[in-house]
Amino acid sequence: MNNKILYNTGKIIFFVIIIPALTWGCRSGPQNKVNIAEFQIFESYNQIHILKDNRHFATYLFDSALLKPVLYPVYSSSGILIQRQYPFYVIEGESHDHPHHAGLSFTYGTAGEVNGNNFWANQQGLTRIQHSSVTQLNSEPGKAILGTRANWIGQNGEEVLDEDRTMAFTGNSITNTIDFTIRLKAISEDVVFKDTKEGMFGIRVADWLAENHGDGVYLNSKGDTTEAGVWGKRAEWVRLEGSHEGKKIGIIIMNHPESVNFPTYWHARGYGLFSANPLGQSVFQEGRGVEHPESLNFVIKAGETALFKFRMIIYEGDLTVEQIEADFNEYSS
Repeated sequence: MNNKILYNTGKIIFFVIIIPALTWGCRSGPQNKVNIAEFQIFESYNQIHILKDNRHFATYLFDSALLKPVLYPVYSSSGILIQRQYPFYVIEGESHDHPHHAGLSFTYGTAGEVNGNNFWANQQGLTRIQHSSVTQLNSEPGKAILGTRANWIGQNGEEVLDEDRTMAFTGNSITNTIDFTIRLKAISEDVVFKDTKEGMFGIRVADWLAENHGDGVYLNSKGDTTEAGVWGKRAEWVRLEGSHEGKKIGIIIMNHPESVNFPTYWHARGYGLFSANPLGQSVFQEGRGVEHPESLNFVIKAGETALFKFRMIIYEGDLTVEQIEADFNEYSS
């Protein structure tokens, strides 16, 4: 019998079907860390599924009823779901705030910050980020590659931005890693991203990993800890680490030096939103008590492109700061 995920966008309710083939992962045995992982990637029911060593790694959801494409669910190497399930599932005892914090997404703006449009939340009219095509879909030993195109549609129904995205899935016996390379192209006019905290590359983590609900703790590349120390500051990377059923599990998000306004600011909340936001500069500076906040109001000129690059590492067990720094150095080189 198929599993069904109910997602309420606020306008449309639809069902997403996770096919039974993804239960293969329960037969996967222990792995040797030095072994090269085997990947599979395939499309079904407006979803693209990524498997690593016959375990479900992640699914890319792009149904036309969604207001934005998302990655959900996303798992650790042993199959632990690291995201909150709401709004796809309504689980008793799980937090139900911020329904627009759905899965893992890339979006921006809640008060008209993108040429008058809201893509993060509170969409108006025809506003949405609409998946348009799959440009790459291939796997090889040690890696799966998914390339997609999407249109950022404004409230008047006209395209504001073209999104060209590549996601590279890799990993070993203790890590699942996704590298995101995202290019936004302004279509017919300059696109201004006014400063706001509401963005940009974000995941809503499982309650057991959140600082307010579980035992998770943030740490950034500068050595600052907890939401109070990390939120609104610039850093090359941030880690959120907690435990689940006696197992230590963490998520690291890294920002690549080629990415816009590197190093990014962090909209990292104790209730479970974990987001890198390079464009909310003045809002974060003001929130951190900077005496003279400087607005960024980032502009992509008509016909030009801006680059955003992030790496997400999901790990189990111990990962030292030295190991994280070594991975960041490899990623950024």
